Amino acid sequence: MDNLVSISASEAARRIAKGALSSVSYTEALLARIAEREASVGAWIHIDPAAALAQARAADARPPVGPLHGVAVGLKDIIDTADMPTAYGSPIYAGHRPGQDAPSAAQLRAAGAVILGKTVTAEFATYHPGKTANPHNLAHTPGGSSSGSAAAVADYHVALSLGTQTAGSIIRPASFNGIIGYKPTFDDFNYGGLHALAPSLDTLGVFVRHFEDLTLSRQVMSRSQLVRAPSAPASTAPRIGVCRTPMWDKADADMQEAYLRTVERLGKAGATLVDIVLPPSFTALIEAQTLIFMAEGARHLEREWREQPDLLSPELRALLERGRACSDAAIAEAQALAVQCRAELADILRGVDALIAPAAIGEAPKGLAATGDPLFSRIWTFLHVPCISYPVGRGDQGLPLGVQAIGAHGDDDRLIGTAWWMAEHSAEWTPVI
Repeated sequence: MDNLVSISASEAARRIAKGALSSVSYTEALLARIAEREASVGAWIHIDPAAALAQARAADARPPVGPLHGVAVGLKDIIDTADMPTAYGSPIYAGHRPGQDAPSAAQLRAAGAVILGKTVTAEFATYHPGKTANPHNLAHTPGGSSSGSAAAVADYHVALSLGTQTAGSIIRPASFNGIIGYKPTFDDFNYGGLHALAPSLDTLGVFVRHFEDLTLSRQVMSRSQLVRAPSAPASTAPRIGVCRTPMWDKADADMQEAYLRTVERLGKAGATLVDIVLPPSFTALIEAQTLIFMAEGARHLEREWREQPDLLSPELRALLERGRACSDAAIAEAQALAVQCRAELADILRGVDALIAPAAIGEAPKGLAATGDPLFSRIWTFLHVPCISYPVGRGDQGLPLGVQAIGAHGDDDRLIGTAWWMAEHSAEWTPVI
């Protein structure tokens, strides 16, 4: 494998800025990797090598304009782009050409990035999967709905790719693919120009292989006026809340074992471990988040439901039918519970730097007809807090397992430093396909 495809986006940007690497050479290396692997992995729904190389040549012809200058990245195919199709994972929008870039795509371009193409998404970022396979074992799902973005980073097609999470579509695929997934604090990255599913949950985030690229992503995309994302792990051992969550018994045995082993390693490395039992109110959050997911999904896919229902998958039609049946009173009750639990979680997080919880039920399930269960992400998505998944080992089938670090609302920079420290002191992973 060409070493260029394995470097971080940050390292590529540094080399390009110094003149030690051209954007064209870097882009050509990634395109060669894609040409070698795409037929098997299926991470991309649209890629135009000529257009990508034209962007790279333009980057090489001018001085660096931003922190991603000349670095090729991928975008999940629910993010609008003016110069390439955006189909939202649905035949309804095959060939659709948005009139302008989403703000996130515009931010990447303003930072100098080369938009390599659009990665596969499940239908409208829900559950009906696209063509993508898990690069660690092509018979297994990469997870969803950000399947192509996760697989593209895991398989060295790009070092950074954008995904979204409404239930567990960043954290779960990151765990399944053995990479780092970052779901920022809700609304910290601009979600405009994306096909909305559940606007009170929808969150834009990133997949990377190197923690320093989380810092880079925040510098480019965060709404925060004072981004202080670290360029190194936290300098002191953190206080970590050990939070098995009410769903612990649903985790596979190998995930439970990996989680407990990770916690033990963190303690031996000097972290202060604090057992956290979530308040009783949290037990109802899974059902409440699912209700909001369905109800808002039914509202925001109303036109597609009404005009072209035959082009919706049976899975999505069933979900929308359930969402249409949700009462206003039930929706209000679910949102009120989230408000209560956000306050309770804020109190818990004042005593620790981060929580640690499983990132998924276990390894990526076999088969490509489903994307796995987002169970271990639903409550954190609903509570709007930042989460970072990182790989800690492999399960019984030899596939990746991840844990997630959860931080306080708006405290993403501290979470990055804490999770970086955690990964350096607990991961048992060499990310080689």
